[in-house]
Amino acid sequence: MSASVVFTFVLRFAVISVVIYFLIAFGLILSQSPSETIAGDTIDFSGQTEAASQEPAPLQTYQSRDGASLGYRHYGSNTTDAPLLIFIHGSGWHGAAYDGLARSIAEQAGIEVALPDLRGHGPSPETRGDIAYIDQFEDDIADLADTLRKPGQLLLIGGHSSGGGLAIRYAGGKYGETLDGAVLLAPYLKYDAPTVRPNSGGWARPLTRRIIGLSMLNAVGITGLNGLTAIQFNFPDEVLNGSQGNTATASYSYRLNTGYAPHNDYLADIAALPPFLLVAGSDDESFIADAYEPTMKPANPDGRYELLDGQSHLGVISDDRTIGLIAGYIDGRRGER
Repeated sequence: MSASVVFTFVLRFAVISVVIYFLIAFGLILSQSPSETIAGDTIDFSGQTEAASQEPAPLQTYQSRDGASLGYRHYGSNTTDAPLLIFIHGSGWHGAAYDGLARSIAEQAGIEVALPDLRGHGPSPETRGDIAYIDQFEDDIADLADTLRKPGQLLLIGGHSSGGGLAIRYAGGKYGETLDGAVLLAPYLKYDAPTVRPNSGGWARPLTRRIIGLSMLNAVGITGLNGLTAIQFNFPDEVLNGSQGNTATASYSYRLNTGYAPHNDYLADIAALPPFLLVAGSDDESFIADAYEPTMKPANPDGRYELLDGQSHLGVISDDRTIGLIAGYIDGRRGER
């Protein structure tokens, strides 16, 4: 067989392989669409209701690098020796649900707390459930830190659920070296982590085939479809029909959903965490709480793990034990400075 024949055969095989790759990717994307409603039980939202104050701290704004005005709530000390904790809300909601937690932490730990409403969330986002590019949340958090942080001030990042996952991602990204500590409340690690229950206990409906197809396109640098919906959330009717129902974010685009979680190598992100505190409820409906330590400790020995007996996924944010543990942890970080 001549060299030209071999080359032609290889070229045809390569072209056919590429065509098949894209047919599979687009077929997966087109095979699944968002549902108008999500059936089945979801997680208990009473803990989030208890954690929110009736009159939360007012929303302030800061300017991100792209010129957008993004919202955040601000609590606590303005002195230079008070650490700054930027605490990130969980999926579907916004910072107001963590107002009571932030107030209590600021008072008991004597620190400054900022609760951002992540881009795409809150009362009136420019584009609900979407961002411009996958790493935009990290850039936004860095811009908030630059806005608030004083010279020499300790910087800690924290978050609950997906917010905890974003805190882990932040530690493993380009801004990780700026951190002095982390507070993780029942954090999301990754869809295939040993800590995750199927569909996060009924809370999430990922469009798995669509996500796989979009991931295939992203792997070869095609990002034009990243604004497609990739996941939906099972809010109870009483939340959607309540006074704050219009502020719920019931679905995410592929790029937002990807940027809200640790990187694919989530253990590398965990390894990059500064000394951290992790708190979860023993009765967490979304995650397997007693799997956190055996999953994370081999990657990073600098973590402290606390399981709250009888507490749920959302209930952990309103538990007095959580506040005491965070205050004690932050005092320790301040003392080790």
